[in-house]
Amino acid sequence: MSTIASVLGIDPSLTATGLALPDGSTKTIKYTPRSLTGDIRLKFIYEEILAEIQNHSVTHAIIEDLPAHAKSAGLTGKAQGVVRLACLMANVPYVTVVPSSVKKFATGKGTADKPDMRMELYKRTGVDQKDDNQVDAFWMREMVLNYFGLGSIDLPKANLEGLAKVQWTEEFVQNRAS
Repeated sequence: MSTIASVLGIDPSLTATGLALPDGSTKTIKYTPRSLTGDIRLKFIYEEILAEIQNHSVTHAIIEDLPAHAKSAGLTGKAQGVVRLACLMANVPYVTVVPSSVKKFATGKGTADKPDMRMELYKRTGVDQKDDNQVDAFWMREMVLNYFGLGSIDLPKANLEGLAKVQWTEEFVQNRAS
């Protein structure tokens, strides 16, 4: 049984993948040079995620899933696939979470928009993060930390309902119980 030491939040995208790193900082993987297109870009995403996992000794990850009504969205699904593959190859257990659950956790409303998410981050932490990929990744990482009782932000009960819809895997459940 492993322990929770290092959580990575990931907002996958083919143009700019947002990350919330285990130290609490955020960053975006941008795809430059622009010549990286098609499947070469997927290889780049995979390599960057795997490097972050290894560089930060990641023990758990949370990945924003596609909205329930858009499961066939192929392009984002490709980025999803390589992010999941990087976690699998590094033996890092992960869960996925739909955007409405992240929004509920961050704002108390599952229908919140990007400015609402950003404002909640600012109000609760003082961080004025303009990159909404990083904002999403921050909130997802905070979800895992909160699930394990390690959250750094005191949230209202309505917000915590966002945790209920996450399909926590056995690795997460076991770590929570320990």
